[in-house]
Amino acid sequence: MIIPYPENNLSLSIFVLGSEIIQLLKQEMNIDMLLMEFLKSDNRRSPELFMDTLTFLFAIGFIQIKGYKIKILKNDYTQTSLFGN
Repeated sequence: MIIPYPENNLSLSIFVLGSEIIQLLKQEMNIDMLLMEFLKSDNRRSPELFMDTLTFLFAIGFIQIKGYKIKILKNDYTQTSLFGN
């Protein structure tokens, strides 16, 4: 399980930034345009943080990258209960 350090600013965690990138990706988008949108939201953001967040989203299977285009994969994600309910 990935646990952020308590001293870290949560607004700069890859979990929060990942949700913001997902909101920006309403349709397939050029990676450069997405980076510019990502960076202009907060001056503390960096291209390295952008790539770390994209890597996280790709690793969990939420986005697809082809060439210079990024899009959200259309999957039906459902939450499952640990207790069988």
